[in-house]
Amino acid sequence: MSVEIITADDLIVQSEGFLVSDMDGEKVMLSIENGKYYNLGLIGGRIWELASTPVTVTGIVEQLVTEYEIEPEVCEQQVQTFLKQLITEGLVQVKQQ
Repeated sequence: MSVEIITADDLIVQSEGFLVSDMDGEKVMLSIENGKYYNLGLIGGRIWELASTPVTVTGIVEQLVTEYEIEPEVCEQQVQTFLKQLITEGLVQVKQQ
């Protein structure tokens, strides 16, 4: 799947078809479709949780900034990079408004 530019107002939502477990605070996932295993880590797992219902990139960044000590600009850059990886792997989908 090709990754286009993700805007701050795009809605991010989890894709279906994954078995998800919480292991010591980190989200680990197994794709039912391809048998691939993913470890999203602690903050990646939090992003996954936030995407359980459609949420904007801005909404994700705002929530993470309140939960962790990180500057909004740095957080947005890191969230954008992470989301592009998730999109490439088919773990989340982008719904443009």
